[in-house]
Amino acid sequence: VAKRIFTGRLKGEKRSKKRGASVEFADFRNYSEGDDLRYVDWNTYARLERLFLKLFVEEEDLYVHILIDTSKSMGFGTPTKLDYTKKIAAALGYIALTNYDRVLLSSFSDGVASFPMTLRGRDSVFQLFQYLRGLKPDGGTNFAGAFRDYAMRTRRTGVAFILSDFLTPRWEDGLKSIVYRQFQTAIAHVLAPEEVNPDLIGDLRLLDSETGEERDVSMSLPLMHEYKRTLDKFQTEVRGACHRYGADYFFTTTDKPFEDLILHTLRAAEVVK
Repeated sequence: VAKRIFTGRLKGEKRSKKRGASVEFADFRNYSEGDDLRYVDWNTYARLERLFLKLFVEEEDLYVHILIDTSKSMGFGTPTKLDYTKKIAAALGYIALTNYDRVLLSSFSDGVASFPMTLRGRDSVFQLFQYLRGLKPDGGTNFAGAFRDYAMRTRRTGVAFILSDFLTPRWEDGLKSIVYRQFQTAIAHVLAPEEVNPDLIGDLRLLDSETGEERDVSMSLPLMHEYKRTLDKFQTEVRGACHRYGADYFFTTTDKPFEDLILHTLRAAEVVK
């Protein structure tokens, strides 16, 4: 659901800034020589003896941008966070394609977003699935570079869905790049249940999946409580930044059915219908 009007490219089902041919009346303007007489309001002419042309709302396609985090940290969990976000992306893309919107799929990791794959029409659904099937977790996460790059290269804005675990230091800079480019933005913040409630105890050696950095940790109950407080603070910061910049924020873990997020949570927020 587009909450404001975006300029499209081809005829579709979303309201446009332009005036054209549809069933929804928009305005009048004075008749000019050469205008189509079918759109003259003859009732007004009978009263005022002046020619006015009826204008109708033009309907165009909406650009739906789906940006998927494919960094190595997204390969964590069972199912992996990447597999879970693929399902979300498949559902959102399917909804858009069956409504004649234009879907732009892009993945990001080390700082440059992949050139978006552009799809339109119901027949493109299987291309959507094939593209998602080929995505693999690789590289680090650089929100700032990836979204700055994407915002600069993208000609047309629209609705942007960002699917990520947000495990990167400069995620807010990346969010700013998308929002300031006038995208209507929705965030799906995806974590594994093992990250929310880790079942770890004792002396451990933890390995960063993206940087390879190792750290020895003695996990105790007080340290676990501190971890959960830090995680809660992190989620609050991401949620607060999204609200501050006018983006919709949705948090989920991979043990929750993805269709609940699409059919209930996003519907309740009027992001989809």
